[in-house]
Amino acid sequence: MKTQIKRKSVSSKTARNVKRRRASVAKRTVSQRPSRLGSFFVPSFLSLCLLICLGVLGTLGYQSVTASTFFGVKSIDVRGVERSSRDDIARIVAISTEKSGVWNADLLEIKAKVEKMAFVKNAAVSRVLPNGIRVNITERVPSAIVRLSNGDFLVDSEGNLLAPVKSKEAKLPVTLIGWDESKTERAIKDNLERLKTYEKMMAEWQDFDLVTRVTSVDLADLREPKAITQDSGMPVSIDVGKDSFGEHLRKGISAIVGKGMTFGAVNLVGQNMILSSRQTQEAQQIAAPQ
Repeated sequence: MKTQIKRKSVSSKTARNVKRRRASVAKRTVSQRPSRLGSFFVPSFLSLCLLICLGVLGTLGYQSVTASTFFGVKSIDVRGVERSSRDDIARIVAISTEKSGVWNADLLEIKAKVEKMAFVKNAAVSRVLPNGIRVNITERVPSAIVRLSNGDFLVDSEGNLLAPVKSKEAKLPVTLIGWDESKTERAIKDNLERLKTYEKMMAEWQDFDLVTRVTSVDLADLREPKAITQDSGMPVSIDVGKDSFGEHLRKGISAIVGKGMTFGAVNLVGQNMILSSRQTQEAQQIAAPQ
């Protein structure tokens, strides 16, 4: 009896070998993965920690250097002031930079504080390293003196009240009367119109060499502007119309000259100057509703 010998096929052996190799590769891959992850993340983590430490050290060093006495304010340069107080501006800068020094000074805060001053229109604040602050001022220029219920004030061309008049203003010899002190939109608009009319009057009266003859202008009623002058030691009101201010004032002064004791006003009727007696004016004032 012949013994039957079972022979494994070549194909089955090949399949088993392939499976074994795949399993071996898979084991090696699994065993190598942790080491690869470790070799990537550990150096990255150490690098990140090093960068954080360097950043902290750099920040501390920066703060230490900028807060040192080397950057302490020793020079305050204020430019462009005429009416504003140079000392007050320097004091604002000194107080604002006492702790911060030049490098850490809050320039916007200094600018805001300086611009709250009466005559300062805007301020440009800059550092002059290592220990200086410079402030360039653009001032508001007074264009008129207006009479209010609590005294005379300087006002600029934008209608901003600047400061009380403390001394004679050679460039502003004529006072504007009739300013609307309410804060309504209509009042603001009318006051700007008063300023434009006032400036036009001054320009024409300069050309006619009559500015010195006028003490004030009454613009309470923009439809009937009046110039207040003096004759015979008495105040006289002269209608100057809505235009041709120079010509009307010249005619009014010629009409009243030497008659100020008797007549208190010169009214413009058409192109004619009509004198109004003081008695008539007083009677009108008494009859006017209070």
